[in-house]
Amino acid sequence: MKKLYFVGLALILAAAISIIAYGAYLNETGEKQITERMESRTIPLHGEKIKVRNIRPVFLLETINLNSDEMADAVALIDGRIENSFVKKNSDVRRGQVLFELVNEDIPIKIQQADSSIAKAQAQVLRARNSFNRYERLRDKNATSLEKYDEAKMNYEAAEAGLREAQAVKDQLLVQDSRQDVIAPIDGEVLILYKQIGAYVQAGTPIALVGNFERLNFSLPVEDSRARQISIGEHFELNFRNSDSFRKAYDTEYGAGNLGNAQIFSVYVKEIMPNLSQAAEMRKVVFEIDNRVGILEQQAYSNVELTRTTPHKVLAVPLAALSDNRQHVFVATADNKLERRKISVGSDDGKYAEVFSGLKEGETVITSATKGLTEDTKVTVTLSEDKN
Repeated sequence: MKKLYFVGLALILAAAISIIAYGAYLNETGEKQITERMESRTIPLHGEKIKVRNIRPVFLLETINLNSDEMADAVALIDGRIENSFVKKNSDVRRGQVLFELVNEDIPIKIQQADSSIAKAQAQVLRARNSFNRYERLRDKNATSLEKYDEAKMNYEAAEAGLREAQAVKDQLLVQDSRQDVIAPIDGEVLILYKQIGAYVQAGTPIALVGNFERLNFSLPVEDSRARQISIGEHFELNFRNSDSFRKAYDTEYGAGNLGNAQIFSVYVKEIMPNLSQAAEMRKVVFEIDNRVGILEQQAYSNVELTRTTPHKVLAVPLAALSDNRQHVFVATADNKLERRKISVGSDDGKYAEVFSGLKEGETVITSATKGLTEDTKVTVTLSEDKN
């Protein structure tokens, strides 16, 4: 019995060891198969080839400061009190147009005094001339001395000089009298009235601000390499993303045909400074805006889009491929693995961005969602249909 017992126990132990060994074999085989499957697994993704494209770059500007070359004060040229005003705020005016009339009560009195001085001077000239003519006749007859003749001549010349001086004083007063009219210094619109009827002003006091906002300017700092891709006279389009931008600081009038918040403004490059013929790392590009619709004024505006109207041929990457604040992309390598690549990009047109560095023409970038992707992952890439 004991022999049979030990034989049975041995068989049970052998069976248990066999089962454990077989389980270990199955476990090792399964892990190996899982590893092989994981290594051979590929992730399906979408991508696009890098190529040279024509894009119309859009530049997002946080703030631009608009200014006008045509703004000037209508200034009082003499002391006086404002007697009449011929314009109101927002009146359209032309250069030389009379805006206000001043009254200086001293000027008419001084003109009368000047007239009196002229009359006296004229009388003195008449007497001096008669005396000189008489001595001139006597000299011709040798009936007077040369000294008396010279004295008569000098008195006559002095009297004429006195008359000219008196006339000059009146001419000055007449100029001052004409300056009682305050005129518009430029064509434009009355933006501000500094003074009202009845106010007393001194010479040099601004009475009204006149401005013309039909053409407005703004400037941007641009690197030399970018400035050389821009030409004077080139056209851009400007629009405002902030619907609250069109506030009126000067309460100017709107022009006919404006589209309000949907307005797109025509802009052209007015000047590049320093000139491109001179060496410089940074330049200032000056733009001029066509504002005949009367929406904009001289002030600061925020959230602005500046779009280049002329297509710009550049090496371009889809915006959908960019990650990490537009600093990285995933590239599908020749052996169908992912490579995380650092790149540098510039302006974009809302779909593609210009590539400065990090990518070459013909490479494939991943445009699928890139979150969670890692380098060296095997992929199968379906290229997006390219209609460009």
